[in-house]
Amino acid sequence: MIKIGIVDDHQIVIDGLLALLKKEESIEIVLTANTGKETLDLLSIKKVDVLLTDVMMPEMNGLELAEMVSILYPGIKILALSMNGEGTVIDQLVQKASISGYLLKQTNAKELVHAIQKIASGGQYFPDNILDALETVAHVKEEVQAAHLTQREIEVICLMEKDMSNKQIADQLNIAVRTVETHRKNIFRKTGTNNTLSLVKWAYEHKIISS
Repeated sequence: MIKIGIVDDHQIVIDGLLALLKKEESIEIVLTANTGKETLDLLSIKKVDVLLTDVMMPEMNGLELAEMVSILYPGIKILALSMNGEGTVIDQLVQKASISGYLLKQTNAKELVHAIQKIASGGQYFPDNILDALETVAHVKEEVQAAHLTQREIEVICLMEKDMSNKQIADQLNIAVRTVETHRKNIFRKTGTNNTLSLVKWAYEHKIISS
C-alpha cells in the first residue's frame, strides 16, 4: 500500500484527486493540506511515501515546501503537480529539491497512478513534454556558460535593458564611458547580437534578466 499526501491551496483540486484515487487499491491517502506549513506539521505525525504537491502556492510555494521536505523527510518522494510547464520552474525543483516526478494538472488518472506507483518503487516520472522543457533549459544554460559573461557585463546588460545611455551607465557603475563602450562591444560579440533590442531579447530568453 502506497501512502500518499496531497497539498494544494485549492480544495477543489484536492477533492478531485481524492475522487480519482479513491478506487485505487494500491494507494492510501493519509494526508491532505492546503498550505506548506500545514503539510510540514502533519508530516511530523503521518507516514507518507509519496507527496503530491502543487507548485504555485501562496506563503510557502511548492519549491520551498519540497526543499523542506527533502531535508526533514528525505525518505519521502515528491511528485509535483502544476499548471505551469515552464522549464525553469521544473529545473529548480529538480536541482534544489530533488523531486522524483512532475506532471501537469491536465494529466489523466491512469498516468497519475502510474507515476505514483513508479515513484513509490524508487523510480522517477517525467513525461516527454516535461523532459523537453528540461532539455531546453539545459541548452540555455550551456549557451550562457559558453558566452562567459562577467558579472560586470551582466550589470551593464541590466542597465542597457533600462534604456540607459553609456554616460548614465558609467555614472551608475562609477566607471569610465570608454569602459562601458568596451563592455558593450564585448557583450554583443559574446552573445552574437548586434543591437540593444536583440541583446535584451537574448537576455530575457537566457534568464540573464527577468520580466
